[in-house]
Amino acid sequence: MHCPLQADRSTRVRLRLAALLAAVAGVLMLLAPSPALAQATPSPTPAAGSGTGADNPIVPGANITVTLLDLKGGEGKPAPVPGVSLTVLKDSRSGTEVGTQTTDSKGRVSIGIEGNGTYVVELDPKTLPDGVKLSGNGETVKTVQVKLASSNFVQFQIGAVVVQEASLGSKIVDGTRSGIIAGLLIALAALGLSLIFGTTGLTNFAHGELITFGAISTYVFNRGFGLPVVAAGVLAVIASAAFGFLQDRGLWRPLRNRGTGLIAMMIVSIGLALLMRSIFQYSFGGSTRTLSQYVVQGRDSYGPIDLSHKEIAIVLISVVTLLVTCFALMRTRLGKAMRAVSDNPALSASSGMRVDGVISAVWVLGTALTGLAGVLLAVQQQVNFQMGFNLLLLVFAGVTLGGLGTIWGALIGSLVIGLMVELGPVFGVPASIKEVGALVVLILILLVRPQGILGKAQRIG
Repeated sequence: MHCPLQADRSTRVRLRLAALLAAVAGVLMLLAPSPALAQATPSPTPAAGSGTGADNPIVPGANITVTLLDLKGGEGKPAPVPGVSLTVLKDSRSGTEVGTQTTDSKGRVSIGIEGNGTYVVELDPKTLPDGVKLSGNGETVKTVQVKLASSNFVQFQIGAVVVQEASLGSKIVDGTRSGIIAGLLIALAALGLSLIFGTTGLTNFAHGELITFGAISTYVFNRGFGLPVVAAGVLAVIASAAFGFLQDRGLWRPLRNRGTGLIAMMIVSIGLALLMRSIFQYSFGGSTRTLSQYVVQGRDSYGPIDLSHKEIAIVLISVVTLLVTCFALMRTRLGKAMRAVSDNPALSASSGMRVDGVISAVWVLGTALTGLAGVLLAVQQQVNFQMGFNLLLLVFAGVTLGGLGTIWGALIGSLVIGLMVELGPVFGVPASIKEVGALVVLILILLVRPQGILGKAQRIG
């Protein structure tokens, strides 16, 4: 027998889901970069300058960057070669001239190009300073195949070629530094995932897209609206928290209220991930972009470790955020309410606790942490519509290794995963598959200790 009340409820759920998806698409369309930003436009080609560093700045966009260094026969520190004329031609040496510039005081020049394709970089040997000669066969022409709208680096060798192999200890130190930074970024996203899983039981496969949402929001606020990166990052975290609230109210709460099983909700999250990734690709494009600040920074030595200023900021922000969040969840009333709902939602509801309100707060906090991970990842690396998806399995590995639904477990597991990924190439793992080690650990943990390092075994059935 057909129940009108049940049919009306199903209709309302479908309408809410449609409204949520329409709202997400509308917000992303409004925040999407204009066509000028959506396409990686070539950098404008400035006139040949006097050779100062300000004459030839490297600007984000499609360009070819040439660096000239005099290796001085292997004696002393390599020195830049300024005042050398370089020309970029399309397709071949007889092709259309794209631009001609002179290297600056750092021996560097950046010439804007039209887009993908084959380009020829030609050096004028007559402009080389006295006493400076090209090494080897004196090659003055380089061919560059541009496959993505990004910076392409060309280096002419001047003087003797000296290859210095870094020591094993130096490689371990560098890998540890990179692993800690990667682990902290994974931990931010893993903590958000662990909070949501621990409270609702949902395995959210759209969690990686929340990382991408934070990164793309930062790019839009920075490049589209001209805000500084710090202000853009703050707004991106707020936007991520708001998106998490809307996602719970418009999609997950109606599904919970109608008694949808966790397996079905997990499948819904997979569909949501595919939808969001497609929207990101359509609105943002497939190219990789950079923010307007903190793109290239030198590193300062702090004992055996070399760190750039942005890496120090990322570490401090991550550590402070993680510690404050963990202690707040342990000490505050909201944290106690979250743990109560996680342990027994029915008992919490019967004692007068607003379970739906607590779950909404968890979604806000979890997506804010994940959005912050996207912001810091955009500063550390570059922005791409697949960056969250590429990190998703490592986030799952960190949460599973530490223990599903545990706060400190997510932090410890993420740091272990980050160190394994970055130290793998030091011990012979090819850099192109360095994530494999972390995924192998994930499989072994599921086989040997499914509850993770800090998780507790539970009886099922």
